[in-house]
Amino acid sequence: MKKSYIILLIVTSLTYVFYACSKSFLDRPLVGALSEPVVANQKGVEQLLIGAYSLLDGYQNNNGSNVIGGWETAASNWVYGSIVGGDAHKGTWAGDQPDIGPIETFTATPINNYFNQKWKAVYEGIMRANTVLKVLANATDVPDDVRTRITAEARFLRGHFHFEGKKMWNNVPYIDEQMTEFTVPNDKVNVPNTVDIWPQIEADFRFAYDNLPGTMNAIGRANKWAAGAYLGKTLLFEKKFADALPVLNAVYTSGTTSLGTKYALLDKYQDNFNAATKNSQESVFAVQSSVNDAAGAANANYGDVLNAPYGGPFDCCGFFQPSQDLVNSYKVDATTGLPSFDNYNAAPQVTSDEGIPITTNFTPYPGTIDSRLDWAVGRRGIPYLDWGLHQGISWQRDQAYGGPYNTKKNVYYKSQKGTLTDGSFWASTVTAINTNLIRFADVILWLAEAEIEAGSLEKGRALVNEVRARAAKPSSFVVLDGTSTPAANYKVGLYNTTWTDKAEALKALKFERKLELSMEGHRFFDLVRWGDAATVLNKYLDFERPIRPFVGSAAFTPGKHEYFPIPQRQIDLSKNVLVQNPGY
Repeated sequence: MKKSYIILLIVTSLTYVFYACSKSFLDRPLVGALSEPVVANQKGVEQLLIGAYSLLDGYQNNNGSNVIGGWETAASNWVYGSIVGGDAHKGTWAGDQPDIGPIETFTATPINNYFNQKWKAVYEGIMRANTVLKVLANATDVPDDVRTRITAEARFLRGHFHFEGKKMWNNVPYIDEQMTEFTVPNDKVNVPNTVDIWPQIEADFRFAYDNLPGTMNAIGRANKWAAGAYLGKTLLFEKKFADALPVLNAVYTSGTTSLGTKYALLDKYQDNFNAATKNSQESVFAVQSSVNDAAGAANANYGDVLNAPYGGPFDCCGFFQPSQDLVNSYKVDATTGLPSFDNYNAAPQVTSDEGIPITTNFTPYPGTIDSRLDWAVGRRGIPYLDWGLHQGISWQRDQAYGGPYNTKKNVYYKSQKGTLTDGSFWASTVTAINTNLIRFADVILWLAEAEIEAGSLEKGRALVNEVRARAAKPSSFVVLDGTSTPAANYKVGLYNTTWTDKAEALKALKFERKLELSMEGHRFFDLVRWGDAATVLNKYLDFERPIRPFVGSAAFTPGKHEYFPIPQRQIDLSKNVLVQNPGY
């Protein structure tokens, strides 16, 4: 939703809590909260719904105090999806945000605060969605069509938050509006986590898909097609490929943005990561961000504030540094322009400036590469948005620790500083860049996967090629400043040979997801749902170990590390109703 939506949520998204206490002196209205009779009407329910949307970013700020999350709960899942999935390392230096280190090296324990913060954000979001449904049931002035729409939006959001919990921990409780003990929902979820909740998540998204309109009255609200995309994604996670196929095909062929524009790939890949071009026809569902709105950056992309170069013109903070493994993945054959699925780390590797002072000349890798590398990764000698050439070691806090690369997709343009970054915040890296939870390229590749699993290999090939064709356009190339000259030797070829082997087709599809969606928080969860995590991540760790010594003896243990540990704090608060995941 646009700014009007976000300003409204500041006024109305105080947590509406309905307290049940035996002491009469406690039965007084909570200062700063609204009682159910006050909000049990159409206006009140709509405002409660806005409050539920506001938790999509995983962050709640009350009067300058972080009540929930921040970077621990970022909607982008940069820690849990990208760092754990091998896209990147924690970066910066060893002593900063030390809780990320053991998460990256598969040595984290249930007392790691990052997990507890994420759990709290997930279940706060669920509580807000359920509060909408609970209060709506008692509101008498809501027309039937509006009631259906609000119900569908709330169930969509409930499905989203449960999906976040499910992919993180697998064994999580499902909470619906009939479970009324919401006094402090993050601390009192006394519902067992021993039942698979995929059916309930699927049901929430299916209801939303069946009942939401195709267009909405504001950008950022879930519509029918966002719900369909989430439903298709859920079915893929459940390995119900035949069921996913018609839903994803409907989104692909008929889907429109919340305001009715037909979904399509943007001409320029990079426009997906620019605050000035957000909410485009490629944005299926995104967390909305705004700045300079008198909210102290509470509505900005707070979760990614740490993720920019450190030094030079940047004031924070050097985290989220891409791995050499990711960079090498973008090498392509000089003749075909196609990647190597199995041997991309073989020599020659993409050269970096590791250990090379900025005063020493450095020539970037001259070999053929996929153009998407230089929109995902900042590397020395290549233009870094409109900041000029990337300055290598002088833009990294501790290159020997974090590596020679910087993140790029979540970084603002120099020309946007102060307008699309928040001037009231302690760092300029809090921005108006949306977090794309689902973009149309994602939908295309999900559909390709469903087609391949159904045996329609050629349909899958055409869809993968559709995504690759955009990357092959010169409009998606990084160019040298002030010219139209490509900044590197870009070549992106299509798969022009008929696909006849399902296993090879799936390899191509999976690798395309790695290239297209890198640094966007998806990689680890993809590897787990495919059953590839142990093989791929142990190979990754073996490759990175000599380059990044902190990796040490890190290893992915099958049967354990597919999911994170249930936060011990939550187990304790549940009085051991919650059961710990295997191996922890």
